[in-house]
Amino acid sequence: MDKNPETEKLLNQLEKKYREIGQDVETHLEGLLYSEPLTYWDYIQTDALLNLQIQRTDQPDEMVFIMYHQVNELLFKMILWEISQVAHHENLTAKFFSSRLMRISRYFDMLTSSFSIMQEGMEIEQYLKFRNTLTPASGFQSAQYRKVEFASTDLINLIDARYRETIDRDTPYEHALEHLYWQAAGKDYKTGKKSYLLKVFEEKYKNEFVAFTQEYNTINLYAKFKELPEEVKKAPELIRAMRHYDYTVNITWVMAHYHAAKHYLSGGNSDEAIEATGGSDWKKYMHPKYQRRIFFPDLWSEDELRNWGNDV
Repeated sequence: MDKNPETEKLLNQLEKKYREIGQDVETHLEGLLYSEPLTYWDYIQTDALLNLQIQRTDQPDEMVFIMYHQVNELLFKMILWEISQVAHHENLTAKFFSSRLMRISRYFDMLTSSFSIMQEGMEIEQYLKFRNTLTPASGFQSAQYRKVEFASTDLINLIDARYRETIDRDTPYEHALEHLYWQAAGKDYKTGKKSYLLKVFEEKYKNEFVAFTQEYNTINLYAKFKELPEEVKKAPELIRAMRHYDYTVNITWVMAHYHAAKHYLSGGNSDEAIEATGGSDWKKYMHPKYQRRIFFPDLWSEDELRNWGNDV
């Protein structure tokens, strides 16, 4: 059968592709004869995905809780994927940088709006029953979310505000990690002793975190922004995108999480709150006005920085 020009072109391109990696194109073409057609469920790995939900209790709403957090982890993976594209891009433009930041912000918009699933989609009575079986596990232990923070800004901006003056770029990563803002949620304020929640979290991820922070030390989003030419840094679309991302993550999403926790842990409006499953003082740990997580401080006015989180 005669090959049309398009088929000939494709075959030539395939031959060139495989020749460049030392492969025989005919071997790969022959392999197509025996391969099964792709299906949606194979490509998405639907069966594997739908078998990852294992309840620990007989409370129906626990399934909502499990799937909700698994969806969160998938979104965190999407966010890290987008950040990586910016971090490893060699010739950043304002357009590319802005577009990826807005993608990430939309993922966080999904995370923010999804808290209604938790707040309105689970009975408080059921949650207060199955939550005890979760102890001492906690959403605090989401390693991917910690990586989102590490990849977004310089490490100094994640240090507990009380210790920032004692930390600089020459500080060993291991020492800096001991003073991150979220360490306060896992330590006894009087003795400094670490909770089981924090100890097991660090046992699993500390080395990974050290390596990750070293990798992103000079290529996190803030570092990439600061090394841009002045005319690119001043692009209005980029500044808007960066400020939007910063506020979305560190105010909007955090406060949605805060209000969902308040709904379940203090009946929605009571000042008396039970502990989070990990034992943390979740009100001070989560509220932005206490920990003052700000990814891009140079893009905010002194007044905005001073009042960070005060108006929510």
